Amino acid sequence: MTEDVQLSVPEGLPEKESPSANERFKNSYRLVGALAVFVSIAVHYVAFEYFPKISAADFDLIPEVLAAVELPPEVKIPPPPRAIVRPARPRVSESVLDEDITIAATTFEENPASELAPPPPSREIDPSDHPVYVDRDTEPRLLNGPEMLRLLARLYPSALKQAGIGGEVMLWVWVDEGGNPTKSQISQSSGRDQLDDAALAIVSSMRFSPALLRDQPVGVWIAQPISFSVD
Repeated sequence: MTEDVQLSVPEGLPEKESPSANERFKNSYRLVGALAVFVSIAVHYVAFEYFPKISAADFDLIPEVLAAVELPPEVKIPPPPRAIVRPARPRVSESVLDEDITIAATTFEENPASELAPPPPSREIDPSDHPVYVDRDTEPRLLNGPEMLRLLARLYPSALKQAGIGGEVMLWVWVDEGGNPTKSQISQSSGRDQLDDAALAIVSSMRFSPALLRDQPVGVWIAQPISFSVD
């Protein structure tokens, strides 16, 4: 006679749960995953070990030496000659003489020739002797400006140019009927004799269109500034 034996779980102990589907899947492919990792490592090793070596060619850096270029000093173009204010022309008004005016008779007996004053010596005034206004309708115009710029840069005193010293000289220039500057003098000095002398030396190389009065060329005085500057 057999007796049925029944086992009972003590109270308080948890029952063992069965694994989930996700755990069963991971457990089944654990060996496959490890094998895949090993194969991947082997493939990378072979690729790095036997792949052709790539190297860059050697090259030398050759620096390019830049040469410093000294820029020439900036020379200002002389402005056109300043217009001199034209004086008002005298107007002769019409005067009405009274018909009753009589002029006293003059005789040689009352005024002998021996007692008369000698006439003043006749002397024609030359307007080019000193700066005076000469009437004109058209002002003279400088014709060789670019040439004057090059000459101005060449005659600029080197000591003053290297020191960055400049100035402006105002000249009176006599331009004759042919447009030639035949006379010049300093109207306003720059304060430095070297710049004043250089400005006077430039005048002889200037060429002007002559001034005109009623379409006829005339000689006139003009105010000509000469500027020396270094930037």
